Amino acid sequence: MKKIILSIVFCFAAILTWGQAKKPIIMVVPSDIFCVSHGYTMTVNANGKDEVLPDYKKAMQGSEELRMVIIKMGSIMTERGFPLKDLEQTLKSIDSQSAEIAMLSSKSSGAAIKETPIDVLKRIAKADIIMDIDFNIKRQGPNNYITFALKGLDSYTNKQVAAAAGTGKPSSAATADLLLEEAVLSHMDEFNGQLTKFFDDMFANGREVALVLRVWDNAGVDFEHDFDVKGTNDQLSFHIENWLTENTVKGRFSTIDATATMLRFEQVRIPMMFNQNGRDVAMDTRRYISNLSKYLAGPPFNLENKIYQRGLGEAWLIIGEK
Repeated sequence: MKKIILSIVFCFAAILTWGQAKKPIIMVVPSDIFCVSHGYTMTVNANGKDEVLPDYKKAMQGSEELRMVIIKMGSIMTERGFPLKDLEQTLKSIDSQSAEIAMLSSKSSGAAIKETPIDVLKRIAKADIIMDIDFNIKRQGPNNYITFALKGLDSYTNKQVAAAAGTGKPSSAATADLLLEEAVLSHMDEFNGQLTKFFDDMFANGREVALVLRVWDNAGVDFEHDFDVKGTNDQLSFHIENWLTENTVKGRFSTIDATATMLRFEQVRIPMMFNQNGRDVAMDTRRYISNLSKYLAGPPFNLENKIYQRGLGEAWLIIGEK
């Protein structure tokens, strides 16, 4: 009897723990293929080159079927316990923030880095997963049927973390949202399982981000400059790598490029949370790199620096001035 009671207690505790676990925030958006094929695009100038990007606002206003499909996907995911950010409301929020800074610049030299409209969307939405959906409604005799493809993308790295695709049964009366619901339901358990596995890995091994360090041309120092840190004399680049080893989850990161004027680190595993005044607060790329900024601003380096955040998953630290 005692063993049975203990088993019940342990099971109950496990259920409570699972219920309190944070699940990824998801935003459903139309795929690039859907937007391009239907003419829902915008052209932006990036580094002197015109780039064609999906225009989500135009797509939501121009396609009632897309709007119904996104609402239905939101309903399906909410029923499975995944919180969603609404694309339509997020776009309205972006429009209302007309003073949103589209260009970050150096206070001293005026150097600037632009964000694309997609970067702005991701930053404001702060969704962990972008659920990219493409669909086509086709006819078979008097009936309609739907083909669909879903991709779950980590909004920090743009890596695919979940996927599903299929074809629904023909129907003579069903609307786009009902056709989609019938088609995707048999795939959602596996899709959500992939999302849960990805998120569990983030809590166990940290969120994956990218960091880039550069120097202004008037910095007077580069990453090959030697510094003595607690009796260890080495190049600045190696001191930075030592800091990353001590401040990443399980010391996990990859040095992709290392020159005298630029360092690039990818697969940098940062903790999901940190403690602030006794509370657990979500860690993001900007908050994380600010710790490195403070480290380099202090002795023995005393290096003034500036932080640029590029989207959610990449941050730059520029050495030499603000």
